[in-house]
Amino acid sequence: MAGWRKEIGTALLLLSAALLAGTTVGHTTYWLLLVSVYFLLNQIVHINRFERWIALGGKRQYPKASGIWEDIYYHVYRIKKNEKRRNRKLSKMVDQFRKSTEALPDAAIVLNTDDQIEWSNKAANSVFGLKPSDRGQRIPNLIRFPEFINYLKAGNYKEAVILPSPMDSRVTLAVRIVSYSSGLRLLLAQDVTELKKMERMRKDFVANVSHELRTPLTVLKGYLETLQDMDDGSSSLLSQSVQQMKDQTERMQHLVDDLLLLARLETQKKTIQCIDVPALLSQICKEGDALENASRRIELTLEADTHILGEVQELRSAFTNLLGNALKYSPEDSVVKVRWHRTHEAVVLDVEDSGEGIALADIPRVTERFYRAEVKRNKKIQGTGLGLAIVKHVLMRHDAKLGIVSKVGKGSRFSCYFPVSRICN
Repeated sequence: MAGWRKEIGTALLLLSAALLAGTTVGHTTYWLLLVSVYFLLNQIVHINRFERWIALGGKRQYPKASGIWEDIYYHVYRIKKNEKRRNRKLSKMVDQFRKSTEALPDAAIVLNTDDQIEWSNKAANSVFGLKPSDRGQRIPNLIRFPEFINYLKAGNYKEAVILPSPMDSRVTLAVRIVSYSSGLRLLLAQDVTELKKMERMRKDFVANVSHELRTPLTVLKGYLETLQDMDDGSSSLLSQSVQQMKDQTERMQHLVDDLLLLARLETQKKTIQCIDVPALLSQICKEGDALENASRRIELTLEADTHILGEVQELRSAFTNLLGNALKYSPEDSVVKVRWHRTHEAVVLDVEDSGEGIALADIPRVTERFYRAEVKRNKKIQGTGLGLAIVKHVLMRHDAKLGIVSKVGKGSRFSCYFPVSRICN
């Protein structure tokens, strides 16, 4: 502000001198023009000096000046000095980030909007075989697995993609991409070889044990049926004991069957065919009514004649489990509604009951294996605790999602959302 006052004071002083000279010796216009030209040339000289100083980056001490130009030089110099300080601080932060990421055991790669490598840490260099000269290269040219390329193109980075390491096929990597800043992305790769090995061991153990249990259970069930046939009813204790053993054997057999089905869902390759879902639902509902002693508890509504791509036995198992749960956990005189319909985004199966419902805290966990909500009931409901886990796995294999809406004491609605890409009419 002081610079402006000084500059205006100088201009007024020069104009006053020109007016005084014009009044004294005449030619007032000439003197005013002479002062204006001097003032203009003086500003041009200052502009030229300022431009040369800025062209050199404004690094050295600014030229001596007076008036408004002294203020301009000072403000620009201070801005440049603050910017230099910020750059040093930012550079220090970047160095700290790089040192910390260099120490990470997981691979980290920074990608730009064109999928080019901006930076990578040592772990990425060893896991993916990257070299310093690969900076600026497009990542699909260096990691050529189709699963990774599809994952990169899809842009849906919610889940990780599992890949073998390009340097060692025995190493399994979980690759995830995190978007940040303006188009930049961070690729993280974690070694999950041991986790995958343990998961395979668990699956193999469950499958093998379940398979080995089938034979003794079948033999045991056969002998129990023989004992029941030989029972003359003379001993109520014997009759009751044999019946209880048979019930528990059947329960164990259902558990083994469900475990084997889950093992197949986790390991078996997908087989796809066009499935007439309305016909499949009609058949399942008829079988359900037959199991309910023809009580006609099931109300089927087919609002769409939509067929989808999938595996018929897997879908039959999932739909049967949903219907069976709705019948088991609702009053015997209530109606279970089954509805097949289509929206703009999906084809939907709704199974709705008016039973005991599920507490809000239990909803996220009901699809876990063997999880059963703690509810006080008048009678014990038999089950393996694997039904909804099977439903979840079947839907995952069909690119579908399970939605659950429930209120305690009012009932539940289980909805299977199949993407429109599965339609095959």
